[in-house]
Amino acid sequence: MHLTFNDIQSSDRKFRINLINSITGIKPANLIGTVSEDGINNLAIISSVVHLGSHPPLIGFIMRPKHQVKRDTFENIVTTENFTINQVSTKMIKRAHYTSAKFDETISEFEECNFSSEFLDGFSAPYVKESKLKIGLQHLESIPIKANKTLMIVGQVEHLYIDDNFIDPKGYINLESMNSAGIGGLNSYYELNKVAEYPYARIGEIPDFKHEKTASSI
Repeated sequence: MHLTFNDIQSSDRKFRINLINSITGIKPANLIGTVSEDGINNLAIISSVVHLGSHPPLIGFIMRPKHQVKRDTFENIVTTENFTINQVSTKMIKRAHYTSAKFDETISEFEECNFSSEFLDGFSAPYVKESKLKIGLQHLESIPIKANKTLMIVGQVEHLYIDDNFIDPKGYINLESMNSAGIGGLNSYYELNKVAEYPYARIGEIPDFKHEKTASSI
């Protein structure tokens, strides 16, 4: 199959949405926790969380601003300047998925989808108690993407909570042991399995791939 830009643009809307959301592969499943000015705890599943830098520790994710579609999460982040990112495990998938429903702003997704909210160390945004990896972030900026009028929400990591059993002395997190879930497209979920680990790639230490028997040559 070969699809051009025009082919994609003219295709069935649902097909186009599913296709373009799927071509980037498996993405991490996370729940964004926020609280409104009225004290309503909000929870939303996001598949666009991405590492932006380690010094300082920055994480970002993509969303549409509220003037385009109803986005309580965005409004709460702008108002309170804090939010949390909570890793979704395979046992949480079904409940996490349904946080994407368009609940009224007076209704908490925590309650409707049976998640426990918790506030830790004086941080103003709620964490998901059931999550094995929780991150508290301060909102630094919202960068507009002119091409499709979305926003890159940038946060600085202020707090990180993870069980000692899931992190090794080098700082690597074992996502498989945590039963971390991934998202393909908009509503397909996957388990994550670690298949390999390699050292930092340096010139002079690269394997001789030209003479190495690989799966692609079998």
